[in-house]
Amino acid sequence: MIRITELKLPLSDVPVEARRAADAPTETEADRAPAPHPVNALKALAAQAIGIAPADIATLDVFKRSFDARKAELLVVYIVDISLVNRVQEDALLLRFDRHPHINKAPDMAYHPVGHAPPDLALRPVVVGFGPCGMFAALVLAQMGFRPIVLERGTTVRQRTKDTWGLWRKNTLKPESNVQFGEGGAGTFSDGKLYSQIKDPRFLGRKVMQEFVAAGAPPEILFEAHPHIGTFKLVKVVESIREQIIAMGGEVRFEQRVVDVLLKREHGTQCLRGLVLQNAQNGSLSELSASHVVMALGHSARDTFAMLHQRGVAIHAKAFSVGFRIEHPQSVIDQARWGRHAGHPMLGAADYKLVHHAQTGAGKGRSVYSFCMCPGGTVVAATSEPGRVVTNGMSQYSRNERNANAGIVVGIDPADFPRDEASFVQAFGPVDGPRYAHEAAALAGTHPPGSAAATHPLAGIALQRMLESRAYALGGSSYEAPGQLVGDFMAARPSSDLGSVQPSYQPGVKLGDLASSLPVYAIEAIREALPIFGKKIKGFDMADAVLTGVETRTSSPLKIPRGDKLQSTNVTGLYPAGEGASYAGGILSAAVDGIKVAEAVALSMLA
Repeated sequence: MIRITELKLPLSDVPVEARRAADAPTETEADRAPAPHPVNALKALAAQAIGIAPADIATLDVFKRSFDARKAELLVVYIVDISLVNRVQEDALLLRFDRHPHINKAPDMAYHPVGHAPPDLALRPVVVGFGPCGMFAALVLAQMGFRPIVLERGTTVRQRTKDTWGLWRKNTLKPESNVQFGEGGAGTFSDGKLYSQIKDPRFLGRKVMQEFVAAGAPPEILFEAHPHIGTFKLVKVVESIREQIIAMGGEVRFEQRVVDVLLKREHGTQCLRGLVLQNAQNGSLSELSASHVVMALGHSARDTFAMLHQRGVAIHAKAFSVGFRIEHPQSVIDQARWGRHAGHPMLGAADYKLVHHAQTGAGKGRSVYSFCMCPGGTVVAATSEPGRVVTNGMSQYSRNERNANAGIVVGIDPADFPRDEASFVQAFGPVDGPRYAHEAAALAGTHPPGSAAATHPLAGIALQRMLESRAYALGGSSYEAPGQLVGDFMAARPSSDLGSVQPSYQPGVKLGDLASSLPVYAIEAIREALPIFGKKIKGFDMADAVLTGVETRTSSPLKIPRGDKLQSTNVTGLYPAGEGASYAGGILSAAVDGIKVAEAVALSMLA
């Protein structure tokens, strides 16, 4: 087949999707069927591009569809794969257009397993965590016949949804069942974005998309440039994948928290021999023998990170970002991005991506950028710990809520992390806090100042907890979040009344002054960036836009290093994976990393 890129049609020439953008569980199969592509028009463009007649094209499949809004006449841009009636002609054309930037041989995107489990498999592989990374690690292991055991500290996705709504509606937090913990991982309560900038020469992302569609996701995620699913649809998809894993011999055990790792020394190397589990329902402890464990923890499993550190597993401090959620009317973003085409049913709710490098003040040199933009969505309470407030963004598949929201965050690095004993005690308590502070002092005395090596591996968690506790207090100590209007934030005065933008965060927003909620360098960098963003997107710095604090869990504050075979650098059999270990940054990249780690586990077990 031949792949042709940059085929462009005016928006007016493309069929409009007549189906309603339904959200499960009310959708029907008709709702899931996307409108047909303009195949005849695309065949004509493809034939023109390679100098043949449209009749010479046997098949045409759309690989990707995107939009070019740089000019007044918005264009729809396609990448297509075609096959020709005459295979000899196809080969000749590929030779003729060798190294052409837009005409190439279509790649093989099929997934090829690395092996299959023997029938006499002794110990089964274990996957800790059932977010996107753990889910796909388990799915691929199950497809290869390894019958994995999945351990998830939280509840099933249905129960977890009820518990999460309990925080949003009744101010009641369940620490083991919330936005961060439970079946589906943190990505379930997000926009369900399925795009990434990772290098993917094996098209593992395509494997992820195909599995999602087979499990009930909208088919158009296979060709949209910025595909998404949405929370309600993800619930059904997650359940379907769990059922597949079980049908192939795997197990998924809920409310099982890993509280310790059992190690042994062999040939001078620490090796994994098992896990200690705690049953969340009755508190009982049990041991599970295991020689191959995928640690797909997610970025909020702070107690598990601390346990791994105490057991000597190599962990390094890592940069991450902190900031606020910003909300605008979605119509403002649509008009700025799509112009006269705003409201077109094919385009849907517009998104954006912004970045600015601060030039002045305490924030000089720091990056300020939009993060996890949620068109037509809501700002959600995303804490997993009592007495702390964390924000995140979420959209349903339809993206038809009144507001657009995104994180506006500032990059921080290990040099910014706390090193004093008081901060460690506040974050980790009177027993572990002083010990970590002593370790931090020792590291600072033996490594270059400000480097990651000179920073305690858990110091980023200490900073997160400090900011989240402060936000809880500023919000009134009731899980309401502190908020401020952009105009007041820029003028450095507290907000007392809302304007035209009604914040979507539940349990609610307490207006005031956000200046004390983040370090001075972050506040000054955001103040510098907002007017710049307003020049890029008209209305972005509107005075009535609402900032809600705080966003602290943009990514993991630490990294668990791994070697060439994807195992921990100092514990054989332990496979750090996904976002918590800092090898992913979203649903798609986490799922892809899960596949890679599953393959590494399989190859090790087959060796």
